[in-house]
Amino acid sequence: MLAGRSLGRGFDWLWAAFAISAVGTWVAFDAFPLIAILVLHVGPGAVSALAAVGPLAGAAMAVPLGPWIEFRRKQPVMIAMDIVRFAAMLSVPVAFMLGWLSFAQLLVVSVIVAAADIAFRAASGACLKALVKPEDLVIANGRLEATIWTATAIGPPLGGAAIGVFGSVVTVVANAISYLLSAAAIRAIAGTEPVPARRDAPAFRAADLLAGWRYILVHSALRSFFFNSVLVNGLIMATAPLLAVLMLGDLGFAPWQYGLALGAPCIGGLIGARLAPTLVARFGQHAVLLIAGTLRVCWSVCLAFMPKGAAGIVLVFLLQFGLVTCIGVFTPVLAAYRLGQIEMDRTARILTAWSITSSASIALLTAFWGVLAALAGARAAIAISGLLLLLTPLLLPWRAFAAINARQAHGPMQTPQLAADA
Repeated sequence: MLAGRSLGRGFDWLWAAFAISAVGTWVAFDAFPLIAILVLHVGPGAVSALAAVGPLAGAAMAVPLGPWIEFRRKQPVMIAMDIVRFAAMLSVPVAFMLGWLSFAQLLVVSVIVAAADIAFRAASGACLKALVKPEDLVIANGRLEATIWTATAIGPPLGGAAIGVFGSVVTVVANAISYLLSAAAIRAIAGTEPVPARRDAPAFRAADLLAGWRYILVHSALRSFFFNSVLVNGLIMATAPLLAVLMLGDLGFAPWQYGLALGAPCIGGLIGARLAPTLVARFGQHAVLLIAGTLRVCWSVCLAFMPKGAAGIVLVFLLQFGLVTCIGVFTPVLAAYRLGQIEMDRTARILTAWSITSSASIALLTAFWGVLAALAGARAAIAISGLLLLLTPLLLPWRAFAAINARQAHGPMQTPQLAADA
């Protein structure tokens, strides 16, 4: 079976590290807001600031990390980021037990973890590119994407049960331990990773800070996917708090109904991720990216018309199932395409720039949509987001892919480099 092929011992350990930290992250989902509300007794304004300022400041801190990661061995960087996240997360339960925990500490920890997350993702992307053959990148990313959706489905229920029995701080301990186990799995990856060679002067240059964005913007297809993905992810995530307000407040759904309606559809993401390699093998990478990239934005606008009662639960389930299934197909194929288009010595800077922009955009759009909902209501804000999402397929690289396909139809072409489509 295509998707069941072994990708090597090194990938297996990387996959294990990814799975462990993903489960830990989702077990501790919303742990900080819960601690802020239940332990520190802060108001909604402070909770919103914690959700927005942490990722935004973390993204700013991560700007210089791309060049720093690029010219260092990736496995030690990943281990270091895991240790940083372990220490930062563990400081919360330690401070809680000593009676020293404060809102400021939660904010600082969220910033540190957000920056370390971005650095880890950039280094792991470069590590994956080195461990897996180019023709296996879709399969590898499909397995990682399936792992995310599995963790998303099982993590919050486990975390909720743990919080109910032991309190909200215990999930932070579990998340911290997951980072330590992830570091151990990365340490087990076989082989000696060479130190990347730098082609220019060894001294750090200010231009390196913007190199990742510059490489993205000169590649027409990557540029299109960059703007499309940033906007789609931001608009979807910006309405997540509003959906909770609508379902739990205006429509009066019970928390378990809300959790079931949003958690059960995660099986669609698992199905999509497993289907992705087969779809690419049958229809081609370009077709899957364009079709799945279009289909993934067709669902959210209908959430604005959610009714009360069982019909509302069913509607949310069906819409979320369609959404996450399409995302489950699109995301690993895009990740594989992106890695295939960039050179090894540029990978970390490009992935860092991509993650920084995505994190910052989600934080800013979430804050803006909160203001919009306060002025126009949750339903109207969700509807506006859904209508804007319907326009985002225009940002996909239809013309760039058509030109590439036309050139391929007229004969063999060289592997595209970053500036090939400039």
